[in-house]
Amino acid sequence: MALKIDTFSNQVGGFSFFKAVGHPLTAEKIAALLADIKGRGPVALYDPLGHLETFAELHDVSALTIDTVYVQAVERLDTKVMGYTPEPVAEIGASTAPTLLIPAFDSARLVDHIRHLLPPGMRVVTLDDARLPDAMLSNTRKYLDPLNFAINHGFLRDGGGRHTRLVTANYWSGYGAKGMRLWLRLFDADGKVLATWEQDLPDGPAGIILDSAEIRARFGLGEFAGTLFIHALGARGHDVVKYAVDTYGDAPEELSCTHDANAWPADYYAGLPAANPGERIVLWLQNAHPNAAPAGSMALNLMGNDDSRAIDRPVPGFGTISVDPAALFPDAVWPAQFELRAGKHVVRPRYEIVAGNRRNRIAHVNVERTDLTGDPSIPGAMKHLGKAYILPAPVLPVDRYRTFALPTPMTRGQQKQPIAALLIDADGTEVARRSLGVLDRSDSVALEAVELMGGAALPSGYGHLEFIYDFSQGGEDAADGWLHGLFRYEDTESGHAADTSFGAHVFNTVMTYKNEPQSYGGPPPGLSTRLFLRLGNGMAGGGVDSMCHLIYAASNPWHPTSETVLVLTGADGAEIARASMAIPCGGSRLWRASEMFSAKDLQAAGDGGYVLIRDTTCRLFGYHGLIRDGVSFSLDHMFGF
Repeated sequence: MALKIDTFSNQVGGFSFFKAVGHPLTAEKIAALLADIKGRGPVALYDPLGHLETFAELHDVSALTIDTVYVQAVERLDTKVMGYTPEPVAEIGASTAPTLLIPAFDSARLVDHIRHLLPPGMRVVTLDDARLPDAMLSNTRKYLDPLNFAINHGFLRDGGGRHTRLVTANYWSGYGAKGMRLWLRLFDADGKVLATWEQDLPDGPAGIILDSAEIRARFGLGEFAGTLFIHALGARGHDVVKYAVDTYGDAPEELSCTHDANAWPADYYAGLPAANPGERIVLWLQNAHPNAAPAGSMALNLMGNDDSRAIDRPVPGFGTISVDPAALFPDAVWPAQFELRAGKHVVRPRYEIVAGNRRNRIAHVNVERTDLTGDPSIPGAMKHLGKAYILPAPVLPVDRYRTFALPTPMTRGQQKQPIAALLIDADGTEVARRSLGVLDRSDSVALEAVELMGGAALPSGYGHLEFIYDFSQGGEDAADGWLHGLFRYEDTESGHAADTSFGAHVFNTVMTYKNEPQSYGGPPPGLSTRLFLRLGNGMAGGGVDSMCHLIYAASNPWHPTSETVLVLTGADGAEIARASMAIPCGGSRLWRASEMFSAKDLQAAGDGGYVLIRDTTCRLFGYHGLIRDGVSFSLDHMFGF
């Protein structure tokens, strides 16, 4: 049972209305408005902007006695709205309802247009009565400006000796933002408010840490597992709150990481693995909205199989539940994978693999796109784009780690995948290549890097793996540019493991194709790098080092080496030290913060310090993590800004 709301499109970007009416503060005001309207008798609804159904999906209007629904556009008169046949607003004078509700912000002009048509005594209520205070807005003149709703949802848990840290930086300052604050509200699993507070941000690229242990102590809370609603006030440049998530424990073996939730709830998510024998998967579902998600409104199915099985539990408004996929599919084991039919109820979910040995690990699933079909032009475009779409992932040192790779279908229309896997040494030399043929949607084929080598050696001892399109066995009409994979790393000595996943892009070619090579700061091609590497300074238990695997993937030959600069940045945003490295085109570099900077400088960076990775000559793709030597490690892909 999917919500009938617009959250995001790749053509338009994010939609602000659902964020605006779903904001916790606004939701409280709207609940009061609706209660007041209900007490005044029947209500007429006027929907000039087409927001009414989204509004009704996120707020309970069932208690209202609805008299008539009015619209402005003639072409909408033949389409039912909320099950009602709409009337033209020009005829609103015939209404006998005492109240008119207009689900719109910045509504003065809309009301002025019809004021002279209203019957005598009709009271007009708009969503301007539920606006956030101007002090919380970046743009007071345009309420639905995306920058007014730079929000995200964090998964935050503290209990049983396990903790969570959300780490980022004030990257908005690089776009001119000043006087920024974070508005924060912590919800428990039932959607009840545990704490609300604001946090001032310095005017500069300072580090930001939100630690569950510190928050719990500050507010005197008991154990919790729920959602931290984050609203960046005064944002510039980016309307999304990006962050890394570290889960850590009182025991040193507890260490894992993932990243931000993605602020736009989607219809489908994929890339959820089934458990290995002896392990258990916990899927965390966080309701993004104030209304509860009913029992049965979401479901799981094995990828490529239409046998969907409902999740028979409701999720309270802003609440969180955990789901065990094995309860629905007891026979599914790795490398089988699931698809989540989420119906836009939840932000991008996390999953946790419970190993039973204090080595639990957390990761995320990905948004499954519904707007893509096979693009038969991709094979022809590859004449100009070389490898074209590349999905790169680390191969950690093979004498210590096992690296697994699992292609994961990530669009609803993706029935076939023509794929090859390439194993590449750190120096850029291709060591092995295997065509996987044309995989069916239901295929779950996990590769292991050492087996892929087939006796060949990685001269550097490590490197990276690439999934690319391969049409040698057909599938020319199947590629859609949205190639994804799940990557798993196992430490053969400690038994610790990590999961991460991402999708393909065109890298480092001046030729462009359908917004690739992607640039997050402007039009394509994206040919520069700005990545965030958090440090583990201040993490309880100590003894952690930051590691980073930078990959210089190239669709066509580009600059022979990168000109990469590492800027060690203090918690206050001040530069402490710099280091540089040159990565061969097509190769990679695995390094640690302790190898690049002195212990004195790293200590000076403080809790919240980080490394900014810059390169103006090429686009690098990176993975980062924390490591306690011989004990535990974490790994996930990096984010930039």
